[in-house]
Amino acid sequence: MFCRIIFYLIVFVFFRISCAILLVLFLLSLLTVFAAPTSKLWLVQVVVGEYSIVFIGVTLIVLLFDIATGLNSFIEILFGIYAIVLYLSPIVRAYFIAQKLPNDLEKAFGKIRGENKLSVPFCFSKLLKSVPKVPFKTLTYVTYDEITLKLDYYNSTIGGKRPCVIVIHGGSWISGDSRQLPELNSYLSTNGYNVAAINYRLAPKWKYPSPNEDTKAALKYLREHGDELNIDIENFVLLGRSAGGQISALAGYTLSDMGIKGVVDLYGPVDMIWGYMTPTNPFVLNSNKTLVTYLGGDYDEMPERYVSSSPIEHINEKTVPTLMIHGHTDALVFDEHARRLANKLTQSRIPNYFLEIPWGTHGLDYNLNGPGGQLSTYSIHFFLNQITN
Repeated sequence: MFCRIIFYLIVFVFFRISCAILLVLFLLSLLTVFAAPTSKLWLVQVVVGEYSIVFIGVTLIVLLFDIATGLNSFIEILFGIYAIVLYLSPIVRAYFIAQKLPNDLEKAFGKIRGENKLSVPFCFSKLLKSVPKVPFKTLTYVTYDEITLKLDYYNSTIGGKRPCVIVIHGGSWISGDSRQLPELNSYLSTNGYNVAAINYRLAPKWKYPSPNEDTKAALKYLREHGDELNIDIENFVLLGRSAGGQISALAGYTLSDMGIKGVVDLYGPVDMIWGYMTPTNPFVLNSNKTLVTYLGGDYDEMPERYVSSSPIEHINEKTVPTLMIHGHTDALVFDEHARRLANKLTQSRIPNYFLEIPWGTHGLDYNLNGPGGQLSTYSIHFFLNQITN
């Protein structure tokens, strides 16, 4: 009798714990639909969206245990089912986006060139796969009086002179480095592209336009060492995430005669004036404070800096093709930035494409094989194939 009581007591305790876990899993699943209300939950949202297949498995195990005990309530089972449906939504939506993505990209950048074959935009079997890393070497590309800047160079695994992608990291212009999200660098190098992931001078010590001067210095260095690094110096693409998206787009639109063929903007702030006038939730990011730190003052104090640092203000008939990738639930940099940039590029007849990830947040490419990661990687690969010779 005593053993039976202990057994039922243990079952009851585990049942109550499983109920609490189901509730937490349900609340987390809401992050596949709604923007994160705080900075810590934003980090959780990145993981939930791109590793949703793992959360489906955990929720299913807890739900089955709950049902097996026979002590569950209808409401608890409903929470579990709703959570699984929401966790499934990024995967299902990625599948449907993938069905039309190749055609959409062909409309924007032309039919796939030559005999090049790209992987499919989305594949269920890749969701739990890891991305192999390739070695890189660290090179010094510029030395100033107070600091020396380095870049990580990934050689293309395909021989001969190859295009080069310059990757510019995020971090609100005050943090981050060249080792940020290196998986894409490895992927590109194994698919025929040299990759140079650069470090740049950070605020508040170094303000705008220091990062753009550093980008120009990196381009100059890579062009001068093109032969030894096997770079086709007339085929550079600038790819930036977050703050790096602003830096890459501004450099791509303002630097001429440096072989820049295109820009990839991943969730970057490209309209600094609109961004200042439309601040984000301060519990996630104090965007106005971030802009003031980077640019050196408020918009009212130095409007010319907000204008000159906005890539959207530098578009003309010679602007290079641009790929924009942004998540609809991004609470750090609103996806309206990408939408405004796409509209202006289209008005100026510049080839462009805006890949909007409905469930995506800031850092949607964190997991290269996640739903958002697969779509963004395919789009980047397609874009590079089309604009580099």
